[in-house]
Amino acid sequence: MGDQKDSANEAWRDRLSAEQFHVCREKGTERPFSGKYVHNKEPGQYRCACCGELLFDAAAKFDSGTGWPSFWEVAAQGKVRLLEDNSHGMQRIEVSCANCDAHLGHIFPDGPPPTGQRYCINSLALNFEPQARD
Repeated sequence: MGDQKDSANEAWRDRLSAEQFHVCREKGTERPFSGKYVHNKEPGQYRCACCGELLFDAAAKFDSGTGWPSFWEVAAQGKVRLLEDNSHGMQRIEVSCANCDAHLGHIFPDGPPPTGQRYCINSLALNFEPQARD
C-alpha cells in the first residue's frame, strides 16, 4: 500500500509546483495575502489545480479580509469533501476536492448570507478560468 501512495505522490510532484504539492498533497497553507487570487474580482470559475474539477464560481467569491480567496458556496453539491481537522491544536473543518482529494483549505461559519459559510481556500489549490467574453 505504501508503494501505491509513493507512486501517486511522485506523479503529483511531476504535475505540480513544489508549493502546490505542499498545499494540495501535504495539507500545507500559503501565507495570507500571498496568493494570486486573493484580490481577483473577474467573472469566471475556479477549478482544482490538481484535477481540473470545477469547484467554485466567481459569483460566490467575497472579500473576507483574511488573506485567502473566500467563497460562500461551492459550484455544485458533491464537488468538495468536508473532513474534521484537529491539527495544530485547533478544531477546524478541512475542505478537499471530492474528485482527487486535494487539500483546498478550510470552511468556517462566519461567511455572508445566504449560506453564512466561508470557504477559505488556498490560491495554490486553484486555477482560475475567466468567463468567456462575447
